[in-house]
Parts: sequence; C-alpha cells; structure tokens
Amino acid sequence: MLHSSDVIAFVSTTDLGRGRAFYEQTLGLRVVEQNDFACVLDAHGTMLRLTASGSVATPGYTILGWNVADIAGTVAELAGRGVSFNRYDGMDQDDAGIWTTPGGDQVAWFPDPDGNVLSVTQFRKD
Repeated sequence: MLHSSDVIAFVSTTDLGRGRAFYEQTLGLRVVEQNDFACVLDAHGTMLRLTASGSVATPGYTILGWNVADIAGTVAELAGRGVSFNRYDGMDQDDAGIWTTPGGDQVAWFPDPDGNVLSVTQFRKD
C-alpha cells in the first residue's frame, strides 16, 4: 500500500532555532518552511520535519543517515564545520571516525545538537 508513497523523516529537537541552524547551516539542507511546531527541510527530495519537543529521547542508535559518494571528503567537510564524530568501543574506526564494515562499506556517526545520532555511509561498489 505505501510502496509508491514518499517517506517523511522526523527528528525531534528541544530548540527549533538551534536545530534549524545545525540542519540548515552545518548540514546544508534547504529550509522549506517553519512554524512554532516544526521546521521542514528538503533532504534531497525527502521531507525532513524537525519537530519541536519538550525533551528528546536519545536511544544511542542511528535515527537518520545519508548515503554519500565520498565519505572521507564528507567527514572532512563536516568536521571543518564543527561536527564531532562519535567513537565506539570495539569498533576499529580510523582517525576521522570512519568504520569499515567486514563487507567494505564505510560509516561515520555524529550527533546533532540534541544528541540524535546521525550517520554518513559510503557503500562499497562491486
């Protein structure tokens, strides 16, 4: 039933202004509209609703990620914009925070201002 419908992604924030600045200025997403309840962003054709919330649960796993063509370049650019990348015990991440999976995909994780875990992934091309 939903196979032909577009996905809408939701991320909670306790401060719409701070969240908007991060997603718009740091990550480079285009703002479509904002009201008192949400800031709607265009994430390469996917609607991302940054939703105002009194508190944000931070489950410790990735809630939103991007498939990128050049993970090293993306991580370097984000780091240059002040993004810090997460380090996880037991994962052999390189100096930039990139982990290579046993299958050859590469992933790096970073928090937004509310502690939501975001990621960038470069899938191995066979």
